[in-house]
Amino acid sequence: MPYVTIKMLEGRTEEQKKALAEKVTAAVVETTGAPAEKVVIFIDEMTKNNYAIAGKRLSDE
Repeated sequence: MPYVTIKMLEGRTEEQKKALAEKVTAAVVETTGAPAEKVVIFIDEMTKNNYAIAGKRLSDE
């Protein structure tokens, strides 16, 4: 059973997240041969104050 975790900043629409889940599932099925009903996707959305690059939070920019 493949598990896929996607970490991204918040702000995508529900339609975008649905399309992402569908396309990632299709890619996993195509490349691994796993059945779609066994592919599990976790979308982990982060706020800009919980994400930093080079020591600076994105919320501080």
